[in-house]
Order: sequence, then structure tokens, then C-alpha cells
Amino acid sequence: MDGEQDRSEISRAYAEHRPYLIDLAFRMLGDIGAAEDTVQDAFWRLMHADLGEISDERGWLIVVTSRLCLDRIRSARSRRERAHDASEIEFTGPAVGAAPPPLADPADRVTFDDGVRLALLAMLQRLSPAERVVFVLHDVFQLPFAEVARTVGRPEPSCRQLARRARQKMSGGARFDVAATEHHLVTEKFIAACATGDLGGLLGVLAPDAWGEVDLGPATESQHRGPAPGVVTGAVPVARNLLRFWGPGATLVSHPVGGQPAVLAFRRRALAGLILFTMRGELIQAVHVIADPRQLGFVSAQLPSPR
Repeated sequence: MDGEQDRSEISRAYAEHRPYLIDLAFRMLGDIGAAEDTVQDAFWRLMHADLGEISDERGWLIVVTSRLCLDRIRSARSRRERAHDASEIEFTGPAVGAAPPPLADPADRVTFDDGVRLALLAMLQRLSPAERVVFVLHDVFQLPFAEVARTVGRPEPSCRQLARRARQKMSGGARFDVAATEHHLVTEKFIAACATGDLGGLLGVLAPDAWGEVDLGPATESQHRGPAPGVVTGAVPVARNLLRFWGPGATLVSHPVGGQPAVLAFRRRALAGLILFTMRGELIQAVHVIADPRQLGFVSAQLPSPR
């Protein structure tokens, strides 16, 4: 491909895959700034790769982003801040710049229970770097163990053992239920639509009679840059309101709360809102936006401090 076509392809890939990759990086790093920087680095590497040799650009970007996250986790500073053990991953796979193999279509996908508590990211700090990466890739993002093994450069049985150990630490020994994937898929579509300003995409995940509300707390509306208070009814008004306040200018990442899908919304790398969904089947019936600084302060306290 010529240079102009390459730039066009990369621009399309950036718009299409960046929201998912930031979500992935945030789950691994727990820091929205680090997640954005890591994804930017992944696309920089894509710009310098031979696009003609990459058969699955999404898979390529997932692998590269995962490895870059692991590099950050394994950095000298991370070693001082986080406990780690002998299970720490040693790279034996292809170099980061090399085009990884295409993703398979797995039949044995396992989903992380959507009833994850708000303190998920704090809980992830209990895990060693190896356990955290394998757990996020497999149990949260549903990548098959064969692909996880290729991503982190370890044998598949070792990855299965790391995931099992991570579940035990996360749940205190309790069994993780296998949850349906609908909520995960709806959240992914919601984030992608907001990131690209896609009104039709948002309407595709909202029930026709959807409604939305916002909690700004005791402060006056003029003190907030978030949505206006009150209830909005109807899918179209709700979608337009979402794009107005949480469209391309914001960065959204998935963060299930209390058994329901939800997203954290950041502006300028600061938490600006928590968006909770009430589901009706595979559609969003209600959107609840929390923009109360007091409540957001509590949420922020559950997240790791920026490094």
C-alpha cells in the first residue's frame, strides 16, 4: 500500500479499535493516563509496521497493547510499588514489533462475573503482574488461553494455572460463575458509539422508551460541566444527551457495578462521571449518570493512584 492509503487505514483502525484498546489497557493498568499513552504507543508501532503482512489488525493491536501494558507493570517503578513473585512473566514470544498471529475464534470463552464490585481495580492489586495480565485477558476480555499464551509468551498450561490462582485470590476461594456475554457486548458497543459520536450506534443499544437521569449532588448546576439535572425520556433524546456530554471529548472504560454494566467517564484524564445501566434483555432501559463530586471522589479512591 502507498503512504496515503496506509494513513487512511491507520486512521480507520484508530477510530474503530481505540476505545476497546483503552478499555483493555485500563483494566490492566488501572490508570487512564497510562492506558491512553500505551494505546498511543501501540498505534505508533502500527504506523511503522508493514500493514500488508497483518491479517488481523485488531488482534495485532490487542497483543501489542497487552505486551506494552506488561512492560509497564514490570518496570522498575512497578516492582517497587507492587508485590510480585516468581510467577512473573518472562518474554519468550515474538518481539513487540513483530506481527502476531491472527486471533482464533474460540469456542471455550469464559466471562468474568458482571457482578464485579466497584473496588475491582484495587482487588487486582492483590495479584502478581503475571496473574493480573492473564486474568484480565482471559476472564474479563474472553480471549482463549491459546491466544493469551501467545500474547504473554508462556505455555498455555502455565496461563491456565495463573488464571486459576488469580480467581482464588480475587474471590477468596469462592467459585466464579460463568456469566452471559450480553452485558459485555452492550457496554463495548456503547463505548464505541460514544467515542465516535455514532448516534445510530447508541440507538442500537438503547430501548425505544429508554430514559436517563443525572445525579449532580448538592452543588448547583452552574458548578458542573456535566449533563443538566432531571430525567430525559425516549431513546433519541437520551442518545443525543449522552453524545453531548460523553461523546468524543470523553474517554469511557467499562467497569461493571453491582451486577449491572457500567462505565467510568474521564475528561482530561480526571474522573468526570460514573454511568450505570439498567438492562431490559439485551437493551439499555435506563442510564443513570453519577456526577456528584463526593461520590466520584469515593470511586476515584478505589482506583490506583497515577504512576
